[in-house]
Amino acid sequence: MIRVTLRKADEAYAGFEIKGHAGFAAYGKDIVCAAVSVLSTACVNALESVAGVKARVVIQDGGMAVSLPENAGHDAQVILRSMVQGLRDVAEQYPKHLQLTEK
Repeated sequence: MIRVTLRKADEAYAGFEIKGHAGFAAYGKDIVCAAVSVLSTACVNALESVAGVKARVVIQDGGMAVSLPENAGHDAQVILRSMVQGLRDVAEQYPKHLQLTEK
């Protein structure tokens, strides 16, 4: 199962962490893993290219940890909320393979 932990500070998203493997299908054919990868990578890329926010990104052992600077701003929140909505949609369809938690 992929576990996504969404970190909040004062009701705003401050970052997220992704760990685990979906286990939906064989490596290279796992649509749940692909969906999470696309949503999270697009989010990080858009934070920089659209919102002008340089997030701290650590990719290790197939997981990803992302932290936003305190002054990330409105556009960064919209981008993160878009990713979260996409992840919620995937988790709704594949609840045994993706879990979202907010802290």
